Amino acid sequence: MGKIRVGIVGSKFAAELHARAYMRCPQAEMVAAAAPDNLYEFADRYGIPERYESYEEMLAKSELDMVSVCVPNFLHHPVVIAAAEAGLHVVCEKPLATTIEDGAEMVRTCRERGVKLMYAEDWLFAPAIVRAKEIIDEGALGEIFYVKAKETHAGSHSPFAQKLSTCGGGSMIHLAIHPAAFVRWLAGCEPADVIGKVSGGLGDNFVHRHFEGEDWGASVITFENGMKALIEGNYITVGGMDDRIEVYGSKGNLHINLTQGSPISVYSEVGYAYVLEKADMSTGWTRPAVDEDASLGYVAEIAEFVRCVAEGTEPPAGASGEDGLAALAMILATYQSSKEGRSVNPQDLWKELL
Repeated sequence: MGKIRVGIVGSKFAAELHARAYMRCPQAEMVAAAAPDNLYEFADRYGIPERYESYEEMLAKSELDMVSVCVPNFLHHPVVIAAAEAGLHVVCEKPLATTIEDGAEMVRTCRERGVKLMYAEDWLFAPAIVRAKEIIDEGALGEIFYVKAKETHAGSHSPFAQKLSTCGGGSMIHLAIHPAAFVRWLAGCEPADVIGKVSGGLGDNFVHRHFEGEDWGASVITFENGMKALIEGNYITVGGMDDRIEVYGSKGNLHINLTQGSPISVYSEVGYAYVLEKADMSTGWTRPAVDEDASLGYVAEIAEFVRCVAEGTEPPAGASGEDGLAALAMILATYQSSKEGRSVNPQDLWKELL
């Protein structure tokens, strides 16, 4: 088969990540883009010939094989449903949806229409994490007892990330969704128990008192195989995005500094253009990212999804619609646990809906 024809819905931050990754994928051709604003600037930058001001028009008029859904969280559901009903394979950005009901409908619809729903969890494709998993699978750490994983930064500037109605939550659903998917993938089984705690949003937040969702959250997760995990997502970390993982086993431990582990150290009195995502200064000593799109997994992720469509194979473990739904359930269980002061089994939130 020829190149996989791709349409991108969205034109902002996530769409840029996908577009850059598609440009590095020889099997893919970006054919169309749809967005209500920033459309022509975005399409011009990546040489996308067809431009539509609505995704409905793009799905009706453009000849596509797959669609990347790169819109605010609350729009994932209607765009994925529309793409599936148009018979197109779908890559959906994180989180899968803002509610379990929406996420489950997305999974069911894609199944019924016979299209792939691929969940864009980039952590699982990051070279450092892929190599770490190989080491763990070799038995170098023995039996895995405990994992700590976090994604943190100083807060999103998107207005959609700051409202519960459009984001579905705060820093946990926006950031900790990554470590949630990762620890479930590493455990290789379902979480059986979640105990969570989050800041209260608005005036009960630590820093971002105009954010409706929490600016700090964490949860302790127990898996069916006995493995424990602590995941965290917060908007109170200054100095750039900080993603870290620690894995503890009976015969060793492993640490990953995913975002601030650059091999380059720079001291500058005047600064320079870009350090790493969400870094707010470039003077003094800094550790600039080398190839952020590759090191965070976006390039390999998109290449794998294009290959799945080209060869008719299923998404790898951790990157299916069902996996996205399970990760979402872990975050929503965190919210429920924090609110009700009890542990919650995330499987109770989604298993019966499929």
